[in-house]
Amino acid sequence: MFQIKNVTLTHKKDLRTILDGFSLVLNKGDRAVLIGEEGNGKTSLMKWIYDPDLVDDYLEYKGERIMSGEKLGYLPQELPEGEKNKTVCEYFCESADFLDKTPKELAGLAADCRVEAQFFYRDQEMRTLSGGERVKAQMMRILCENPTILLLDEPSNDIDIETLEWMEELINGWPYAVLFISHDETLIERTANRVIHFEQIRRKTLCRHTVANVPYRQYVEERLSSFEKQEQIAQSERREKRIRDEKIRKMEQSVNAQLSNANFNFHDSIGRLLKKKMKNVKAMEHRFEREDENMTEMPEQEEAIFFKLGDADSVIPSGKWVVQCTIPELFTADGSRVLAKDVELKIRGSEKIAIIGDNGSGKTTFIAKLAEELLARKDIRAQYMPQNYEELLPMDETPVDYLDTTGDKEERTRIRTYLGSLKYTADEMDHPIRELSGGQKAKVLLLKLSMSGANVLILDEPTRNFSPLSGPVIRRMLKEFPGAIISVSHDRKYLSEVCDRILRLTPEGLKEEQGMFEK
Repeated sequence: MFQIKNVTLTHKKDLRTILDGFSLVLNKGDRAVLIGEEGNGKTSLMKWIYDPDLVDDYLEYKGERIMSGEKLGYLPQELPEGEKNKTVCEYFCESADFLDKTPKELAGLAADCRVEAQFFYRDQEMRTLSGGERVKAQMMRILCENPTILLLDEPSNDIDIETLEWMEELINGWPYAVLFISHDETLIERTANRVIHFEQIRRKTLCRHTVANVPYRQYVEERLSSFEKQEQIAQSERREKRIRDEKIRKMEQSVNAQLSNANFNFHDSIGRLLKKKMKNVKAMEHRFEREDENMTEMPEQEEAIFFKLGDADSVIPSGKWVVQCTIPELFTADGSRVLAKDVELKIRGSEKIAIIGDNGSGKTTFIAKLAEELLARKDIRAQYMPQNYEELLPMDETPVDYLDTTGDKEERTRIRTYLGSLKYTADEMDHPIRELSGGQKAKVLLLKLSMSGANVLILDEPTRNFSPLSGPVIRRMLKEFPGAIISVSHDRKYLSEVCDRILRLTPEGLKEEQGMFEK
């Protein structure tokens, strides 16, 4: 059993409490998912559970961890900087448990993760691996160390569809307990049997948490039903209050009119009657005021984000060729190896396509090469969202400074309004970008795309850092974008709901996938 008691986390910089009095017990067989909008403290809690020192530089914290002999295995959202310059072999050999594994055990683990058995001994630096390969390397080292509790922060990020299915099997078959964060709705729906929901309401001035011992889809449906029922009751009570208050107001007006117009003495019978009637009206008014204190509150929930991508000027004529690209040989970034041959891509009009493929097959390399070509063209307005946000985002600037291209006061006010619609607080707008969560950084880039007037979007894993509650909004926004989208994604809901065509990158080029995901 693993337990945390009365955990409170507060930002040192703006003194905002992101978690207050949170307690949780994880038992054998629990597969608990942490959900919530970006910046709500999910990753911070995961770090604190594993090692409080990981949050010491930016959080004040209090609370208790009770391990009861459990061994934690932690997958961080990003590979730590200190690990990136190590070779794959060095990374694995630092684990004494890895060195104790037999060749047969390692071969089985490699097969599960769909990498070659020699992967463990590569001289390649960890930073040069694809995003999915890095996740696989970290997971394999964790599994070598025989943990009992798995703490997984975005285990679905960047891994290919086949490995996603392996991850689902791993979580579902784990004999102990799993606490994980994921933005992959399909993964959550297929694995989680408990839901932990972190929210920031009232303009992020109040944090709230909910623990539900039900699967994710049931939680979402019951939560929506509960809110709708509460809202109906609250609205009904408020309608009754308006009718009741109007009756009391008319009664008071009637008595006051009689008092004003009548010629009487308060000691005669008419005066005493009017005085008693007014006293009764006031008593009734006070009684109703006390009852109103127990009136059903209107439900408060953290709204999903929404903004629009593109406008009428973003439409591309159906006959216009957006892409006519042929690459005889696609090399790795360092040019040391051929990833694919005869890569041909043709896109016409406002088509939305997605490229899938095995980790390390060259999808990110290809789309980055394509972006370089399209961004230079004058006949289209292209914008690029890379998988690694740091390629474009200046980490020491604030979101407002990055998005501001004119320095104009009205422009900065408009940017702050946009960021507010994306659930940024005023303080977060003035934080350096490096202090923002992955999802908040993704929002900055999406807002940049929205403000650019682009009619062609090149997106590498566009949905990877958005909460499962924001996921439907993001997918709808991309589906309704009137221009063309060229993307790399392993998000199965994105592939089925947004994309017109799905192409698989293989060593022999791009191959059309037929019937893989039905609309």
